[in-house]
Amino acid sequence: MEKDRIAIQICGFGGQGVILASVIFGTAAVTQKGYYAVQTQSFGSETRGGECQAELVLSKNKIYSPIVNKVDILVGMSDAAFRRYLPRLNNNGISLIDADLVKEPARKDIKMYPIPANRIAKELGFGLSANMVFLGALQVITGIISESDLYFGIEQNVSPRVLQINTEAAKKGRDFIKSMEQA
Repeated sequence: MEKDRIAIQICGFGGQGVILASVIFGTAAVTQKGYYAVQTQSFGSETRGGECQAELVLSKNKIYSPIVNKVDILVGMSDAAFRRYLPRLNNNGISLIDADLVKEPARKDIKMYPIPANRIAKELGFGLSANMVFLGALQVITGIISESDLYFGIEQNVSPRVLQINTEAAKKGRDFIKSMEQA
């Protein structure tokens, strides 16, 4: 994905690691590729279960405002949050959704990637790593950061006791997208 500036929004519900995912991707882009980044987030008053979203703006140039009206990529981890933020996705934008939790929209002007992230994470034995499945997919789709950059971001932001399983989940997300592209 060749752009000087890209806006990514990840949405779902509290407890899915929405904010962590944006922090990891942003950390890798800034520290490993020299991007400027702004990350914002909002979440319901509930710790878990309330709607949650994070925006990440990456640019090769300085960012003077964290405000974006439209996003280039929308990652939907829950149907309710995805429906709420779908109007913000640019025409010709990219959407990654959990194939088991989010209903595919009727929009024909966007590129869709239905990924069974929750199912993949549960098959690995750690359901909380669905966000990492999405990060692996996002890494391949955007090409903004390398595979090793992503693993660096994960290592910098997750507990050592879950590092291996989160890295494995990211690899599964990468593999899933690569198999989609070959089909």
